Amino acid sequence: MATGDYLRYLHWLGDALRATGTSLHAYVLMTNHVHLLLTPRDTAAIPAVMMSLGRRYVQSVNKRYGRTGTLWDGRFHASMVGTDSYLLACQRYIELNPVRAGIVADPAQYRWSSFKRNAFGLPNDLISAHLTYDALGRNDMERQRAYLQLFEPGPDDKVVAEIRLAASQNQPLGPTSFQDAGSGSGGAARRVQPRGRPRVERDLPMFDVQESDLA
Repeated sequence: MATGDYLRYLHWLGDALRATGTSLHAYVLMTNHVHLLLTPRDTAAIPAVMMSLGRRYVQSVNKRYGRTGTLWDGRFHASMVGTDSYLLACQRYIELNPVRAGIVADPAQYRWSSFKRNAFGLPNDLISAHLTYDALGRNDMERQRAYLQLFEPGPDDKVVAEIRLAASQNQPLGPTSFQDAGSGSGGAARRVQPRGRPRVERDLPMFDVQESDLA
């Protein structure tokens, strides 16, 4: 993908966020998929964001590369996220994607993510800090220092696996009680679910992933 493709995606993402009143807390644009951490204003906001992006971005890519048809590999996946450590774990997961993929050694080296805004305070009009992030410190310097500590080396295989499973199954990510409440199951919180429209809740953060067949 060319630089212009990433810039256009971010521009149209900003348009969709403003049109739907949706807050974006973290993102990463990879060559074949996108991760977004959003808080919607209402239950229709996130599908509206993704539909707007799909319509405008896919048309642009098809025109530029002389292709036709869809770009995204099926419907986007979305999971409700419990706040506090689970929300911050999702932000860390998103912004470490380029490191896990072997593209860069440090998330600060990757241009197409929210890491430098959240970790260093670099301007990024797309990002709205969540209250959980704000609670990391009394001022920007304290918050950024605390946020950087989340990225210190350490085992995270279990967290990564949990986030990936929740996203792939459109299930809530958080404490067991939160997962049970979100699923309405009253039983096991994590189990295989049929594919379909992801559930979206008002005012709860949502972790989204959308995969592309164009690398």
